[in-house]
Amino acid sequence: MSVQVAPGTGTGTSAGPDTGAGRVAPEPVIQHRPATSFTAALVALCALGAAAYAPILGRQGNLATEAVRAGLIGAFALAGAFAVVRRPFERQGLLALCGTALGAFAALSAAVLQAHVHGGGVSSTALSMARFVEPVTVALLPVAVMHLLLGLPDGSCRLSRAAIIGGYVVGAAVGVGIWSRRPDLPLWPVAIEAVVFGAIGLVGSQRRYVRSRGVERQRMQWFGWAMAVGAEMLVVALALRVLWGWPTRTWLVVMVSSLPLAVALAMGSSRRLAGRIDRILAHTVSLAGLTGIVVIVYLVIVVGLGHTPTHDQRSLLALSMAAAAIAALVYGPARQRLTQYANRIVYGEREAPDTVLRTFGSRLSRAIPMDELLLQVAESLRKTLGLAAAEVWTGSGGHLERTVSVPDVPVERLMLNDEEQTVVARAGVTGTAWVEIWLPRLLEGREDSVVRVAPTTHSGQVLGLIVAVRPPNSDQFTADDDTMLTELARQVGLALHNVELDSALQESLDEVRRQADELRASRARIVAASDAARRQIERNLHDGAQQHLVALAVNVRLARQLAERDPEASGKILDQLGEGIQEAVQELRALAHGIYPPLLIDRGIAEALRSAAGRAALPTEVDAEGLERYSPERESAVYFCCLEALQNAGKHAGEGAAAFVRVWQDDTHLHFEVRDTGAGFDSKGTLASGAGFVNMSDRVGAIGGTVSVTSAPGEGTTIEGHIPLNS
Repeated sequence: MSVQVAPGTGTGTSAGPDTGAGRVAPEPVIQHRPATSFTAALVALCALGAAAYAPILGRQGNLATEAVRAGLIGAFALAGAFAVVRRPFERQGLLALCGTALGAFAALSAAVLQAHVHGGGVSSTALSMARFVEPVTVALLPVAVMHLLLGLPDGSCRLSRAAIIGGYVVGAAVGVGIWSRRPDLPLWPVAIEAVVFGAIGLVGSQRRYVRSRGVERQRMQWFGWAMAVGAEMLVVALALRVLWGWPTRTWLVVMVSSLPLAVALAMGSSRRLAGRIDRILAHTVSLAGLTGIVVIVYLVIVVGLGHTPTHDQRSLLALSMAAAAIAALVYGPARQRLTQYANRIVYGEREAPDTVLRTFGSRLSRAIPMDELLLQVAESLRKTLGLAAAEVWTGSGGHLERTVSVPDVPVERLMLNDEEQTVVARAGVTGTAWVEIWLPRLLEGREDSVVRVAPTTHSGQVLGLIVAVRPPNSDQFTADDDTMLTELARQVGLALHNVELDSALQESLDEVRRQADELRASRARIVAASDAARRQIERNLHDGAQQHLVALAVNVRLARQLAERDPEASGKILDQLGEGIQEAVQELRALAHGIYPPLLIDRGIAEALRSAAGRAALPTEVDAEGLERYSPERESAVYFCCLEALQNAGKHAGEGAAAFVRVWQDDTHLHFEVRDTGAGFDSKGTLASGAGFVNMSDRVGAIGGTVSVTSAPGEGTTIEGHIPLNS
C-alpha cells in the first residue's frame, strides 16, 4: 500500500493566511489503487500459474480431477481480480485472491505428491515442502471461507477480527497436526473445522445482511444466490449418488458446488449488475426449493425400499423425478388456466367469489375516478356472484344516494335518522328480513328477491351501502359470499373515506388560495390607499394652509411698508393677519383631525363618534355606552369604518334620511352597526365593487374581523362589523 498526500494537506498545524494559527490541517488522503492493483495482479498470476501447472504435474493421476481443480482456482482468481479492479478500495477482492492462492498451493502440492507416487522426477526439497504445504493449506481453506463470509460484502470485518485470528491459528494447528500424522492424512478434522467455521461465517453474514440496506444488501443477495445454487447442486449430487452411485469423489462435488461463489463475487463487484439480483434470487430460491422437495421425497422413497435400487428401479426413479421436476416447473403457468377452467365448471359463467376482492386494490391504485371505480365494482360483483342487480349507495350524515347500479336504474335517495345510522353501522352483512325492518325502501319492487346488504362504514360512520340482489327462487348467499361482501364493504368504505379526506383537503387548499389572493389584493389596496392618502394630504396642505400662509406673508410685508406712511391702513392689515392666522390654524386642525382625530386618542371610541356625528351630513344618533378602551388598531378600525359608513349615507341616503350608530361588546367581540333610513340599494349587485366597502373590509380584515352590508331599495342600509377581542 502506498500513501499519497493530496495537495494542500499535511500532518501538522498550519499558520498560513488561509487556515489561521493553530488550525489542524485535514487528514492525509490515502490512495490504495496502485499497491492494491499490483498485489492483485501478483496473486492472480500466482493462482493462475499454480492452477495451470497442477494438471501438468498430476498428469499421471486423474487428469479430470486436476482439471476441475485448476478450473475452479482459475475462476476464483479471475473473480477476485475483477473485484479488485472494480472496487480497488475494498478488501473483498484481496481476500478472495488470498483464498484462491491457498487453494492453488494445495492443488500444486497434491499434484507434486501424486507425481512422486507415480514415479515422476520430483526433488526431495519440493517433496518435503509439498508434504507440509498440502495439509496446512487444506486446513486453512475453511478459515479463509469464514473470513470471506464475515467480510461480506466489502471485506470489512472489524467486529469479527478475534474470530478470524483465532480461526487461522486453529487452522494452522490442525494442519500441523495432520502433517505430523504422515504418511496418513486424516481429513475428518478438516471436515469438523469446515462445519464449525462455515457455521460461524454464515451466522455473521446473516447478522450483517439483516442490518444492511440498499446496494450493500443487493451485493450480499448475490452470495445468497450462490448459497442457494450450491445447495441445489449438492442435493442433486446426493440423489445421483444414492440412485446411480455417481459421482464418487465427494470433495470434487464440494469444490464444484462452490463455483457459484466466484460468480457472486464478480457480479456483486459490478455496479451495473449488482442491482439486478432481486428477481434472479427469487426465481433461484423457488427453483432450488422445488428441486430440493422433489429430491428429498424420492430419497425417502429409496430409504423406504430398504435396499439399493436395481437398474430397472433406478431408471423408473429417474424418470419419475424428471416428471415431478417438469410438473413443478410448469405448475405456475398452468395454474391460472386450470383455475379459470375450474371456475367455469363450478360457477358456470361466474368468476370465483374472491375475484372482485383481488382486483379492487389494483383498480384503486390506478387513479381511476371514484364513480368509474364503483361502476366497475358493481359490474364485477354482478358477474362474480351471479346477481340480478348490484348497487352501490354513497353519502354521509344519513343522506345516501344510489350512485351506481347494474343494470342502470334511476337515481334514488335515502334518508337515515340517527338511530337508523347507528343500527346500520353495526349490522354487518344482512338479509331480506333485516332489510325489511330497517331499510324497507331497498326492497321496493323486489320483495321476493334474495337480497344482501353490506354497509360501508368508517369509524362508525355510514358512508354507503352495497346491495346484492338475486332473482326469486335462486341460490341463497353462502358464508363465503357474505365474507366477501364484508371485506369488499370494508375496502370500499376506506376508499370513500379517503375521497372525503381528499375533498376536504382540496376545499382547504382552495380556501387558502382564495385567502392568499385576497391578502395580496388587500396589500396592494393598502399600499395604494396609503399613497392616495399622502397625495390628498399634500393637496390639502398646498391648496389650504399653504395658500393662507403665503397670503399672510404678503400681508406682513405690506403692513411693514405702510407702518410709517399710513399707520391706520397698517392696523387694518394687521387685523386681517390675525383673522387669517385663525383660519390657517382651524384648517390645520381640521386636516390633523381627518388624519387621526386627537379625541379618539384621548377619550376613546364613544367621544370620537359623537364628535363625528355632529359633523355628519345626516342627523345621527350614537349609542356607545359601556365601552372600554381597546387597542389602537381596534379603535381606529371601528371609528373609520363608522365614519366611512356615515359619509356613504350622506352621499346616497337622500333627503329626509337619518343615521344611527351603535357600538357594543360581548365576551369575545367588539361590534359596530351603522344604519340609515335612506333609499337603499341592491347590495347583491353593487357590494363587491364598492370602494367604501372594500376599504372597510381591508381595515377590519387586517385584525381578523368581518364586515357585512344589508340593503334593499326603499329599506335603507345597514353595515355591521365584528372584531375579535382576543386575536
